[in-house]
Amino acid sequence: MGVQKNIVVDGKEVPFKASAAVPRLYRLKFRRDIYIDFAKLESGIAESNPEQSMMGIESLEIFENIAYIMAKHADPENVPCEPDEWLEQFGIFSIYEVLPQLLELLGLNMETQSTAKKNIVTPRALPRCCSGRN
Repeated sequence: MGVQKNIVVDGKEVPFKASAAVPRLYRLKFRRDIYIDFAKLESGIAESNPEQSMMGIESLEIFENIAYIMAKHADPENVPCEPDEWLEQFGIFSIYEVLPQLLELLGLNMETQSTAKKNIVTPRALPRCCSGRN
């Protein structure tokens, strides 16, 4: 299932998808943990200056890999098998414009999963006065 959204990247609408499969797909493709990489990415963005577009190489690579996996998950037929091939279709685009939308998409997916858990009603024993017995 998951949550899907089209995001404009370098003037092109690109479908991205977030689901419970994304961490697994990421781990299988890159042999890395997406949650650890997200933490590194967030700290890299916090330390960088969007005005100067300065971000560490590792943070940029993590962003590209996460974006690639989410795009491949949304459109497996049309996204190439390698991130480099996928990135070739774009000119330069701002990570600061695309990343917040990807994070929002992941957040929406996590929200839909946790909402279901919160709505589960657990049966309780009725107090003696309400059970029909006196």
